[in-house]
Amino acid sequence: MAETKATNIHWHEGAVTREERRDNMGQQGASIWFTGLSGSGKSTIAVALEQVLLQRGRHAYRLDGDNIRFGLNKNLGFSAEDRAENIRRIGEVTKLFADAGVVCLNSFISPYTADRDAARALHADASLSFIEVYVKCPLDVAEERDPKGLYKKARAGEIKGFTGIDDPYEEPEKAELVIDTSQCSIEEAVQQVLNYLESQGITA
Repeated sequence: MAETKATNIHWHEGAVTREERRDNMGQQGASIWFTGLSGSGKSTIAVALEQVLLQRGRHAYRLDGDNIRFGLNKNLGFSAEDRAENIRRIGEVTKLFADAGVVCLNSFISPYTADRDAARALHADASLSFIEVYVKCPLDVAEERDPKGLYKKARAGEIKGFTGIDDPYEEPEKAELVIDTSQCSIEEAVQQVLNYLESQGITA
């Protein structure tokens, strides 16, 4: 866990309450954390879900694993340490979105349980909703899809430390939702998430 190096800093409380933000936006914020193998369908589901939420007049924003590495996390690689820092930063960012009243959709492989649990704990400490969605997909199916050609490169030895090939993926044991994309369509997957959000009063 990263430690605070800055000194002489003090938390400055604002005057706007979370209830005021909720009343102003007509919804409560939440972080939806899509985790799973590359090619499992995380980003595809998040893209479709964001569109549906916006069409329904909800405030939503999507953070994507590749996209975030073009900016905020451009200085990080894929070592275990860099992966942990990548998820730590995203955990902090998505917490800010949730606190602002936005439904933040996060699609990150996030292969290690400890890193996902740390993001969950950040939200729990702030009394914010964190919904882990395990986008389950057998390795052979994900590899057959291989939308970015990454599995092919990993098998050829061109990519080292690739999740599912020569780096582990630790399956979630307490995900709020498990969606097997080898058994359902994207539309069905999106509906499963929508049903859960409505059942929790997040988008009702």
